[in-house]
Amino acid sequence: MTANERPVRVLVVDDDFMVVKIHRRFVEQLEGFVVVAEARTGDEALRQVEELAPDLVLLDIHLPDISGLEVLRRLRSNAVPVDVLMVTAARDVETVKESLRGGAVQYIVKPFSAQVLHDRLREYDRLRQSLRQIDDGGDGEVGQREVDAIFGVAGRAADPQLPKGLTAPTLQLVANALREATLGGDATISAAEAAEVTGLARVSVRRYLEHLVSVGAAEVRLRYGGSGRPERGYRWTG
Repeated sequence: MTANERPVRVLVVDDDFMVVKIHRRFVEQLEGFVVVAEARTGDEALRQVEELAPDLVLLDIHLPDISGLEVLRRLRSNAVPVDVLMVTAARDVETVKESLRGGAVQYIVKPFSAQVLHDRLREYDRLRQSLRQIDDGGDGEVGQREVDAIFGVAGRAADPQLPKGLTAPTLQLVANALREATLGGDATISAAEAAEVTGLARVSVRRYLEHLVSVGAAEVRLRYGGSGRPERGYRWTG
C-alpha cells in the first residue's frame, strides 16, 4: 500500500464475540486492512454500514435476528456500495448459490486459518486495485480484456467451461473445502472426507475433485490404509 492509498475498511459481523475477536485479529494482521467496527446482529450490521460506509463486510449467515443472506439482500436492494465476503459454517449448496446470486465477492467456510482469510482478502484487494486503475486511467468504460482480467482475479477457482453436470457454485464449495484442508502442507483428503465436509454425495464430490485435478488446481496421490488398498487422496495446488 502506497502513502496515497487508504486501507480497506472492514466491518466484522458475527454473533459470537470470540469469533469476532479472532476475525478482527486475522484482518488486522494483513497490511492494508483495518477493522472499523463490529456487529453481532443483522440489524446492527445494517446500521453500521449506513453510518460508517465500510469497503467490505465479513458477514456471518447465522445471526440471532435476521440471517446474513437477508442482510446481503437488503444491502443489494438498497444499492449500498459495499462489498460482502461471507464467513460462515453453512456448507449447503443452496446457501452458496444464494450468496453468489446476492453478489458476495467470496465465501469462506468456518473454521479457517488466518492464511485462508488473508488469501481471500488479497484477491479482493487486487480486484479493487484493478478497478481503480481502469477507472482512473480511462473514460469509465472497459473492454473485454479488462473484464476478463478483473473476473479472472475474483473467480479463479471457477472454470467457465465446466463439464456437463458440474456447476460453478458447487465447484467453489468443493474447491474451498479442499484448499482449507490441504493448503500449505503435504496432507491430502479423500473424496469421502471431502463429501463429509461439504455435505455432498461422495460420487458427486469426486467428479469435482477430478475436474480440479484436470485443470491443474489440485493433484492426486495414492494413500494406503490399514487394508492395504490404495485410496485416491487430493491436495490443493492452486
